[in-house]
Amino acid sequence: MKLSLTSSTFDREEKDAIAAVVESDMLTMGRHVLEFETEFAAYFGRKHAIMVNSGSSANLVAIAALFYRKELPLMPGDEVIVPCISWATTFYPLQQYGLKLRFVDIDINTLNIDVEQLESAITPGTRMIMAVSILGNPCRFDKITEICKKHNLILFEDNCESMGAVYNGRYTGTFGLVGTFSTFFSHHISTMEGGLILTDDFEMDCLCRSIRNHGWCRGQPEGSPIFEKKDSDFYEAYRFILPGYNVRPMEIQGAVGKVQLKKLDSFLRARRINAAHFISVFKDDKRFIIQQETGQSSWFCFTMIVNPDSHTDRNAVLGALKNSGVEFRIITGGNILRHDVIKYFDYEVISSKQAGIAHDCGFFVGNHPVDIRNEIDYLYESLKGI
Repeated sequence: MKLSLTSSTFDREEKDAIAAVVESDMLTMGRHVLEFETEFAAYFGRKHAIMVNSGSSANLVAIAALFYRKELPLMPGDEVIVPCISWATTFYPLQQYGLKLRFVDIDINTLNIDVEQLESAITPGTRMIMAVSILGNPCRFDKITEICKKHNLILFEDNCESMGAVYNGRYTGTFGLVGTFSTFFSHHISTMEGGLILTDDFEMDCLCRSIRNHGWCRGQPEGSPIFEKKDSDFYEAYRFILPGYNVRPMEIQGAVGKVQLKKLDSFLRARRINAAHFISVFKDDKRFIIQQETGQSSWFCFTMIVNPDSHTDRNAVLGALKNSGVEFRIITGGNILRHDVIKYFDYEVISSKQAGIAHDCGFFVGNHPVDIRNEIDYLYESLKGI
């Protein structure tokens, strides 16, 4: 027996959808992408969804769009509050657009940003909070939205690891002005590569669509507020209005996304059943700190932090897992402050102690959208002698 980090969720339906697109010879972004965007927005109760080629691109495009809003756009030098632990491309667009990052520590139990430290991190230069629901676990959005409203801050949700998570009856990724999602191979639904931006703001929708597509005006919704249409269709077809990118998805990704979205509810049920079993097995094991659920997690994976008070050796733990065929990896990207790339950032650290513990003592093992309760028992047995 073994426990892998990831597994394919494709079956005949996804393969048939791919084959149909290939057979049609209409491979570039078209009706399948648009239909998937419409269905995705409806599933999560938002007005607009914009599909791009990855969750990382979703962050990039949404951050770029905030610089071109007519009212109160972001400006270089503005401050953004971020957690110390997230994936690298949570942070990169902020650096690339000249924003200053203010790093706040995590709660070691939930792995999300410590909301008790959040308000004290705000300065007159703070414009935005980047809320990241880590590995399926919702942030404390009651407190975060209250702070954003009080200080007139933009709330940006990087929800790339937490599709389907729920907090106070509402999906994560829908609390902020924008929320970003990933549909990478190992995530809650897969289009192989892919990502989406969700928003209720029409201007943000229009800006993101233009920036996704070379910065041109083609494909703008009727009544778009970001440009005025001119008479010549010849020039309008290639009229560039914003500094943009080409991060469009392909039709195959849209077609597969429609199939996978129909399966999301069943995928989430299986992940949560597995999680309940994982918690029952490890909740009293003093060697490990396991992720404490906030709201209703979508359980991307199972995090385990070797408790510093237990005097357990993480290397011994990882060695036992490797010998047993249990795959593991660092928690998300670890503490970004520990990576070489941080030298390129304009930043200030408010606190980072707990993020350091997670980095030095933590790891995660895979969860899957099928029943892996026997594999979880095997995981426990593999660690019995440590």
